[in-house]
Amino acid sequence: MTLLTGVPLLAGLLQTPHAPSAQAATTGSHTVDVTIDSMSPSAPAKGDTVTISGTLTNDSRSTITDAHLDMHRGDALNSRSAIESVTHRTGYLSGADGPEVEGHQEKIDKLDPGVSRPFTLSVPAKDLDLGDDGVYQIGVSLSGHSQASSYEQVLGMDRTFLPWQASDAKKKTQLTYLWPLISSTHLTAETDADAQQTPVFRNDDLAAELAPGGRLQQMVALGKNLPVTFVIDPDLLATVDAMTKSYRVNGPDGPMGNNQAVAKQWLHELEEAVKSHEVVALPFADPDLASLAHHGKGVPSALSHLGPATELADKTVDTILGVKPRTDFAWPVNGAIDSSIVDVATSAGAHNVITRSDSLRDTGKLSYTPTAARPIGGGNTAIVADAPLSRAFEGDMSKASDATHAVQEFLAQTQMISLQDPDRQRSVVVAPQRMPSVSQAHAMATALRELEEDGRWTQSLSLSGAAKAKPDPAASRQVPSSSAYPSALRRQELPTDAFRQIQGTQSALDDFRVILAQPERVVTPFGNAMMREMSTEWRGDTSGAATFRHSVRSYLDGLTKKVHLIQKSEATLSGRSATIPVTVQNNLVQGVKDMTLRLTSSQPNRLDVGKSQQITVDGGHSQSFKFDTTANANGRAWVTAQLYTADGRPYGEPMTFQVNVTEITATVMLVIAGGVLLLVLAGVRIYLQRKRAAAQRAEDGSDGNDAEGPTDTDGDGDGTDGDAPEQPSDPTPDTGSESSDPSGSGEKVDR
Repeated sequence: MTLLTGVPLLAGLLQTPHAPSAQAATTGSHTVDVTIDSMSPSAPAKGDTVTISGTLTNDSRSTITDAHLDMHRGDALNSRSAIESVTHRTGYLSGADGPEVEGHQEKIDKLDPGVSRPFTLSVPAKDLDLGDDGVYQIGVSLSGHSQASSYEQVLGMDRTFLPWQASDAKKKTQLTYLWPLISSTHLTAETDADAQQTPVFRNDDLAAELAPGGRLQQMVALGKNLPVTFVIDPDLLATVDAMTKSYRVNGPDGPMGNNQAVAKQWLHELEEAVKSHEVVALPFADPDLASLAHHGKGVPSALSHLGPATELADKTVDTILGVKPRTDFAWPVNGAIDSSIVDVATSAGAHNVITRSDSLRDTGKLSYTPTAARPIGGGNTAIVADAPLSRAFEGDMSKASDATHAVQEFLAQTQMISLQDPDRQRSVVVAPQRMPSVSQAHAMATALRELEEDGRWTQSLSLSGAAKAKPDPAASRQVPSSSAYPSALRRQELPTDAFRQIQGTQSALDDFRVILAQPERVVTPFGNAMMREMSTEWRGDTSGAATFRHSVRSYLDGLTKKVHLIQKSEATLSGRSATIPVTVQNNLVQGVKDMTLRLTSSQPNRLDVGKSQQITVDGGHSQSFKFDTTANANGRAWVTAQLYTADGRPYGEPMTFQVNVTEITATVMLVIAGGVLLLVLAGVRIYLQRKRAAAQRAEDGSDGNDAEGPTDTDGDGDGTDGDAPEQPSDPTPDTGSESSDPSGSGEKVDR
C-alpha cells in the first residue's frame, strides 16, 4: 500500500515540462520589453557620464511591483563575431550580461499590464570599472515581482555596445564611406515637338525626393558635412536638370510639371556639397553589370552601350556640377562578383571594381580584417567593402531603438577592426545600400559624425585613396566563379529577352536616324532611354522593366510610321507613255533626306515604271514624285512603291496599286484631231461674228450691251472653264500644308 501511494508522487517528479501557455510566454526576462532608445555619449571618454534612455513596456497580464532598473557591464568582447552574437541574443543571461552596477539603481514601484513608461539611467564612466581598451557590452535590466513569480527576478533586458578607448590608437583605421545618390528611372524617351524638345516624365515622384525632408534632399544635406565619397548616377543629374526647365508628366491629360524650384534648389545644394568632396560617377543610368555578364554578352551590341554610358557620365557630371568625376570605378549590385562580371565591368575602362567581403571572401586564416584594395590581375583592382559595416543600416531605422543599436554596433565593429592588430594600419571601405531611406541616412550620418568627432581609432579616406592603399599580401585575391554568385540575386537579373528587345530598338533607331535632317533629336532621347532599360534599379520590378522597354519601342515605331507612302487607287494609262505620281507624307517636325523612292512593276515587259528617285520632304509636308512610265502592251499590271534608306534598307511598308494600260489606235487619233480642228474653226467663227457685231453697233449708235447671252470662254459652248477634273490616280501634291499630327524626332506622337 505504501508503494502504491508513492507512485503518484514519483510520477509528478518525473513529468516532462509542457509547452508554456500564453500566460507563461511572457514570464521571466521576456515579461517586460526593455528598449534602449539612446546612449550618450556613444563612445565615452574618461570623466564622461554614460546616460541611457529608453522605454519600459509591461507585456504580461499582471502588474509588476517592487521593481528597479539597473545598468550592467559585461566583459570586453574579443572579436567581431562575438559582437554579432550579442546582437542576436535575447533575454537575460547572467554570466554574459555581467553584474549590476552598484549604487545607480532606479526604483519602479508599479508597472500595470500593457503600460509603457520612459526611463533614464546615468552612470559615471569611472563607476563602470572599464579596464583595457575594447568593446564592452552594456545593458539595462528591470527586476521585480509579478503574479507569476513570488520572488524577485529579472523581468526584462536590453543591451548595446560601449566602445572604450582611453587614448588614440597607434595606427588608426582608414575608413572610406560611399554616399550614393541614385534614384529610379523617371524620364521617358518621349519629348514634345517643340524646339526645346520638352521632356516627358513617367511621373512626378522625383519631386517628393528632392523637396525638403525628401530622401535625396536629406542625402545631400547630411552628406555635405560628412567625410564621404559621393557616388552618383549621372542619369539622376540629367533628370533633375531637365526638371529645372519646362517638362511634362505622362498621363491622360499630360499636365505640365511645376517643380522647377525644387529641382533648382537641390542641384544648387549638391553643387556646393561636391566642392569639398570626391565624386565618383557610375556609368549613365547605373547599368546592371551582372545581368549584362550573365544574359547580355551573347546578344550582339548589348555590351556596346557601356562605353558611351561611361563617356556620357563624365560629360554629364562635369556639365551640371562643374566637377571632374572619377569614372574608373564599377559597382555591381550588392558588390557580388564573379569572373564574367569583372570582365564586363572592366571592358569600358573601369579598372576598380567595388565588391564586398561576402563575395570575395578571405580564407579565414587571417586574424584581422585586411585592407580593401586587392589586385586581381590585368591591371585591375578589387575594392573589397566590409560586408558587416556595409549592411549595418539596411533594416528599419525609423524607430529610435533600432537606429541606436545600429549606430553602437557600427562603432563597435570599427573599433574592433583597429584592436585586431593595433600595429597594422588598414584601409576599410563601406558600400551601403544604393538607395538608403531617410531614416537609414540619418543613422548612417550619426555613426559617421561620432567617428569623425571622436577620431580615436579611425580617420577618413577618399575612395581614390582606398584604391591606392598598399594591398595586404595575405588577403584573398581570388575572384569567385560563376557558380558562387548568389542565386537570390541571379533571379532578379534582366533576362536575355530583355537585351534582345533592346537590340531590336537599337536597330530600329539606326534605320530611322539615317533619314533625318536633325538626327540628334532622336539619338539623344532614345539612346539615353536604352541605357535606362539596363539599369540596376529594375531589380525586383520585372513588370516595370518590361513596360518601360515596350513604351520606348512603341514610341519609336510611332515616329517611324510618320514617314510613309500615301495609298493610290487604280491608275489608267491611255497611250504608250505617261507619268505616275506617288506621294510621300512626312508628319515629323523635321525633314527627311537621302531617301530613295523606287517603283517595281509586276510585269516589266508590259509596263516600264522608270528609274528610282532621290527624295527630300520637309517636316509637316507631303510631296508627290512623278515617274515616267512606258507601256509596251495592253492589260493590267501591279506596281509596288517602296522607300529605301541611303544604305539600301527598305523603310516602312510598301504601297501597291494597279495600273491598267490601254493602247490608243490611229482611227481614234484622227477623230481627236478632227475634233480639235472643229474647235479651232468654231473659235474663228465666233471671233469674226463678234467683230462684225461690234462694228454694226458703232455705226447704229448701240449702247454696247451683248445680246448673245453669256460668253463661253473656252469655246465649247458649255459655259465652263475648260478644265477637266483630275483622275483619282493623280492626286494634287500637298507641298505646303502643315500636318495635323506633327511629330519630331524624339518628339510627340499620338497613341
